[in-house]
Amino acid sequence: MRGSELHQLFRTHIGQTSPEPMGIEVASAKGCTILDQQGKSYLDLISGISVANMGHSHPRIVQAVQDQAGKYMHTMVYGEHIQSPQVQLARALTEALGEGFEQVYFVNSGSEAIEAAIKLAKRATGRFELVAFNQAYHGSTHGALSLMGSQQFSNGYLPLVPGVAHLPFNDIDALNEISCRHAAVIVEVIQAESGYLPADIEFLKALKKRCEQTQTLLIFDEIQTGYGRTGPLFAFQSAGLVPDMICMAKGMGGGMPLGAMATSKALMQHFTENPVLGHITTFGGHPVSCAASLAALQLWQEEIPKNRAQEIEARFRAQLAHIPNSHITGSGAMLALHLGDAQRMWNNVGKAWNQGLLIDWFLFNDQAFRISPPLVISDEEIDKATDILGNLLV
Repeated sequence: MRGSELHQLFRTHIGQTSPEPMGIEVASAKGCTILDQQGKSYLDLISGISVANMGHSHPRIVQAVQDQAGKYMHTMVYGEHIQSPQVQLARALTEALGEGFEQVYFVNSGSEAIEAAIKLAKRATGRFELVAFNQAYHGSTHGALSLMGSQQFSNGYLPLVPGVAHLPFNDIDALNEISCRHAAVIVEVIQAESGYLPADIEFLKALKKRCEQTQTLLIFDEIQTGYGRTGPLFAFQSAGLVPDMICMAKGMGGGMPLGAMATSKALMQHFTENPVLGHITTFGGHPVSCAASLAALQLWQEEIPKNRAQEIEARFRAQLAHIPNSHITGSGAMLALHLGDAQRMWNNVGKAWNQGLLIDWFLFNDQAFRISPPLVISDEEIDKATDILGNLLV
């Protein structure tokens, strides 16, 4: 099919969510490179929004997908049949997460993981009020949207789920607003759509203490930070704190659709009674997606140097330090270059695309763009990317 015909069919039959989609007609993708139908290559600093942590089409992940698809795909709704890929992945994840995480509930996406966590928190505590933070992003389904800390994206869908309070992020004094009325507090260890802003360690410690005082469950949203993007498998593991639940997706799937919520066996048991089938999903934990996820986890454990995310961060920071009127936030391969001006940001995102470099904007910060390449990016590819950015942003 010719590119012009494909583009027209895309516009005609695919539901559009923005007036000007990027419009790259993808032919193939390998490693850190995407090739379009016209033969133009793009160096990918987006990773499908922190999905392709192990790069595009990694041979070990592709092989795992092919092997599992040849055995069986969907057989029964999640939780009814014993499927080896689910069991193996759940065991590997709980071992990697450590104490407090005995069980995993698989879903299809990050939003669904958040929905599962919200329901479990309400069921376990008997409370219905929740706490989230300003500039938070937890997904676009109705419950997750109610947690979103930006009215610009949620006001068009009122009324939202009631009983959600929003507090200022990284404000320790504001944590006194958390009370025994609240079922759970949900927080991103690094706020994703505000421009990769990390939570202060002291803020997280105070949050953990306040939740213990009020017997409020603490949920960490690690949907964008997961599977090694900031260094450890999940960002909370470098903070020395353990939440009651963790939500994950994106990078965990190795390019396949998958999400999960992990917690203790005691909490998870609330889904089994009063009512039975307290949370159900048809395709959650799809065996092909779980096989891809296990391969991606093993790749991270066996082939990605433990300090690689920090090396990526250091190289980008050093080579972009000369950019005038800018600064970088974030951690590991999860960085934001803040330019201090929305028009400057938008102009240069488009120019970078034209020069074969994929960068992207943030929902709640129109003055910065994301730098979140696959963890397999080479030093030479980083140098190429920073050369392009350096020439654009002088």
